[in-house]
Amino acid sequence: MGPLVSGLLLNRYACWRRAIPPAAKAAAVDELPFEGALKELEAIVSRLEQGEVDLEDSIALYERGQALKAHCEKKLKSAEGRLEKIVMGAAGPQIGESMETV
Repeated sequence: MGPLVSGLLLNRYACWRRAIPPAAKAAAVDELPFEGALKELEAIVSRLEQGEVDLEDSIALYERGQALKAHCEKKLKSAEGRLEKIVMGAAGPQIGESMETV
């Protein structure tokens, strides 16, 4: 491999590592805000869709992506619950009343 090709590969690897932090340095998923988790998840999906990741890295990325997806779903569910409380008010729904009927 010539120095030009080697340099291009190292540059590409460095760019990828900036977009998706290595597992050792990656923020704990539970500590990420929704927007940060979603941004990282989108970067992982894009990387995997390009098909230029070796098998082991693909598996690691997929695993991180699954954790990020679950985290985003948890954050959304929590936000939904908070909004439901706001809509229902302090008294909560009346007997037989559901969120859909309000």
